[in-house]
Amino acid sequence: MALTPDDIKSIAHLARLGLAEDSLEPLAADLTNMLTLVEQLQAVDTEGVEPMAHPASASLLLRDDVVTEENPREALQASAPATQEGYFLVPRVIE
Repeated sequence: MALTPDDIKSIAHLARLGLAEDSLEPLAADLTNMLTLVEQLQAVDTEGVEPMAHPASASLLLRDDVVTEENPREALQASAPATQEGYFLVPRVIE
């Protein structure tokens, strides 16, 4: 499907794009090349090909979900001026 500069001008109008007249010809050629590539991709026979979520068919290596570190909350809050039920207490800033 070959696009003409008039096609590009009408597409630009619909998209509310301001294009210079001298850029219409190169844009028409670029968009025509893109549409040709899409037509080539659509012509490929994909019958019987399973859809893929990702092109790399690697499986994820997962580790066991186990606790590996202790909770250091008490040690971190030891130097705080005020704490309550595991939270830092700070002065009120909004009245």
